[in-house]
Amino acid sequence: MKQGLRREPSGISPQLANKNRCLVVGVLNVTPDSFSDGGLFSNTKEAVEHAQELIHQGADLIDVGGESTRPGATRIEAFEEQKKVLPVIEELTNLGIITSIDTMRSETAQEAAKAGAQIVNDVSGGLADENMHKTVAKLDLAYVLMHWRGHSTVMDDLAKYSDVVTEVLKEIDTQVQKAIKSGVQRNKIVIDPGLGFAKNPEHNWEILRKFEQLHSLELPIYVGASRKRFLAEFSYPLGSTDPKDRDLATSAISSYVSLNGAWAVRVHDVAGSVAAVKVTNQLRN
Repeated sequence: MKQGLRREPSGISPQLANKNRCLVVGVLNVTPDSFSDGGLFSNTKEAVEHAQELIHQGADLIDVGGESTRPGATRIEAFEEQKKVLPVIEELTNLGIITSIDTMRSETAQEAAKAGAQIVNDVSGGLADENMHKTVAKLDLAYVLMHWRGHSTVMDDLAKYSDVVTEVLKEIDTQVQKAIKSGVQRNKIVIDPGLGFAKNPEHNWEILRKFEQLHSLELPIYVGASRKRFLAEFSYPLGSTDPKDRDLATSAISSYVSLNGAWAVRVHDVAGSVAAVKVTNQLRN
């Protein structure tokens, strides 16, 4: 890895800035149907306690989501999403814990920012809500813009590429340019290749093999590989179908992308990825 390859967005909390290592983002799904932890933290008390545990394990911040984006998931109404995430974000903010809001809706992003969220993590990259880019521009927050082709009910049908890395980069750049035209500052944009979203396992592996090509856009890179289907063959115990048994493989991915300049990894098992990132950083330095 070339020294200095890792980039970070501007305007982030001093607690996150200049870490000189890949950040570890803890996943907090306050949903009944997420593929890995749906229903486990569906009330505010349980969600806040789990977030505190993730921080204790070494998470730099907590990504709070109220709508499942697992394959086949159907959308919920905005008010339902906000009812789940806003009390959690507000409580975590009061505890001094940094949060991001995982949402495709501009109105949810706006309300989450009022509650204290410091980053908007939009898995649709602005495609699901035409007002998202303008809203993010007004909020003046860091914005994670992911590669996305369609909602969960259709995304598997959209996994068709002739050159997945080239096409993903081109489609991300299109959304980046739209965001900038809407007023989002380029130095506040983070890109996410969208592993598992409209991509089959080989597409995901090809993106990871050619990870350094993602740096061609000269923007910070965010990676969400945690417990996803393409890691199933590396489950332990062998043959397990439980997503939680993909955590060792997830930590390996965290180590790899950390070595190759990722700004942050988004994971369920924080402790494993914190250890992976620390070891990688020790070797790199």
